[in-house]
Amino acid sequence: MMYPLLFCSILVWAIAIEKFFSVSVFKRQTLFLYQKIEELIRDRKIHEAKGVCSSVTSFISVPYIAMLESTSMKKDVREQRISRKLMETQQWLKRFLWVLATVAAVAPFLGLFGTVVGIMRSFNSIANSGKSGFVVIAPGLAEALITTAGGILVAVMSLVFYNYFQAVLGKSVLIFKNQVEELMEIHGEY
Repeated sequence: MMYPLLFCSILVWAIAIEKFFSVSVFKRQTLFLYQKIEELIRDRKIHEAKGVCSSVTSFISVPYIAMLESTSMKKDVREQRISRKLMETQQWLKRFLWVLATVAAVAPFLGLFGTVVGIMRSFNSIANSGKSGFVVIAPGLAEALITTAGGILVAVMSLVFYNYFQAVLGKSVLIFKNQVEELMEIHGEY
């Protein structure tokens, strides 16, 4: 019963590492893009600003490109278009978080199932040997306890990562949204 828990643990760590990396890249690239595009908009170099967008990851540049290309649209249509692009970026950033939440919910039940299997093995050992005692039931009980602890550990680890990334991504997306809106206001002035 430990194999599904081991798989869940590896999956949780893989997603956590990917998220740490993608959040770091996101923060670095959004700061660079904001500063560079602000400077180019103030210098009225819109074409160059669009070119700068191609130097970063596409899911980050999409709202900026929408903002730079939608100057001929009505203000409310323009804002809706940019809002949709921001939501696409947010969804991209939050990909795989559902896996962390699912593992957090399922892992304790996998541990519990392992506990039941371990206890059943202990009773089976008693039935097969015709004896009872610690030596006969110890292997099954040890397996049951280890699986229970493993399920709880994987669930807690997954839940901690899920909550951490929800908070970090929520803050990062809000900062990103504010940056795009500020640039939209500056772009509207020129």
